[in-house]
Amino acid sequence: MNAMTEPDGFLPPRSQWMRCLSSLSPSALKALAATCTADCEVTDLLMPKAGLGLLQLRDSALGEAYFIGEIPLARAHVRILTPTGRVIEGAAFLMDDRVGIVKALAILDAVLAAQTPGWQQVEQALLQGQQTVLEQERVRKLMIETTRVDFSLLSAAEENDDV
Repeated sequence: MNAMTEPDGFLPPRSQWMRCLSSLSPSALKALAATCTADCEVTDLLMPKAGLGLLQLRDSALGEAYFIGEIPLARAHVRILTPTGRVIEGAAFLMDDRVGIVKALAILDAVLAAQTPGWQQVEQALLQGQQTVLEQERVRKLMIETTRVDFSLLSAAEENDDV
């Protein structure tokens, strides 16, 4: 996660919203989405789907494309009609295979982006998720640092073996 913030101050960029929110528990996400849309009409613009995507890379020597494996993908696109007659849309695309979660994320995306009723709760959940992601990154960096190998010591040991 980068240190850039949006103009209003504390939110991560919208490109990071799904990452932050998906770090929260699925039940919390679904409950929050249900609360935010209790009086609304939610329509699927794109039926929530889950499946597999092929991960493609390009060979660095010959430049040929090849597939290294499959990854789970889920996507959803919703339109929400609020009690005041306002129409908002949200979408989510996630490396996951749970359709219910991706639909809840699409709803939360719409609510927060349009700042419709309940957006403050979504914002709090987003900030909580951001803290979880930052903590995960901190732990990951610490693990990488503790497993770092200093190969300069090996060359000194090889020189001593020659004696």
